[in-house]
Amino acid sequence: MKNFQVGLFDTYRCDRTINLGISLKNMSNALKCANNDDGCMIKYEENEGDSITFTFTDTKRDKTQDVTVKMMDIDGEHLGIPDQDYAVVCEMPAAEFQKTCKDLAMFSDSLNITATKSGIVFSGKGDSGGINVTYAPNSNADDEKESVSLEVNEPVNVNFSIKYMNSFTKATTLSSRVRISLSNDVPIVIEYPIEEAGYLRFYLAPKIDDEDNME
Repeated sequence: MKNFQVGLFDTYRCDRTINLGISLKNMSNALKCANNDDGCMIKYEENEGDSITFTFTDTKRDKTQDVTVKMMDIDGEHLGIPDQDYAVVCEMPAAEFQKTCKDLAMFSDSLNITATKSGIVFSGKGDSGGINVTYAPNSNADDEKESVSLEVNEPVNVNFSIKYMNSFTKATTLSSRVRISLSNDVPIVIEYPIEEAGYLRFYLAPKIDDEDNME
């Protein structure tokens, strides 16, 4: 989930709250039609059907492009994720979290996260070996951007797909910090704050071991 602050836009108008679904691939194709210096206007009007229009303006060439993208029906796919208090909230350097996930992927398909008041542990093991990476909270670090803060209301021990986690860490280029919120048996939240723009937030459900599904 991406959240943009209204102040990021030169002009912003939204008459009512509305959910619009669009394929990321189709949106990416639309944005590829623009030049780096183009202005961009995104418009949706209910009386104009099931499409979103991207208008790219090149003032140097007096050029305007209108790219129309069909929307997706997301009613059946929408998963509501209610706000909640998490058992563990960890903030750390985004680059450090990315490296940890890459290292774990060399040994395992799964990422295990355990957290107590003494620290947070990222671990994984497979046929070739295993790895444990432990971070103790050091919120008093000299460089605030390098600090690791940890709030633990109750211990957590949960597993996730390392493949998807590595995909999320591609957002490291957008932010120097990452906020990880988790509890047992609920989706983890990986949030990248973007200065003056908002945030990029990913949700991932825990992995369920095969043996847990056996009667």
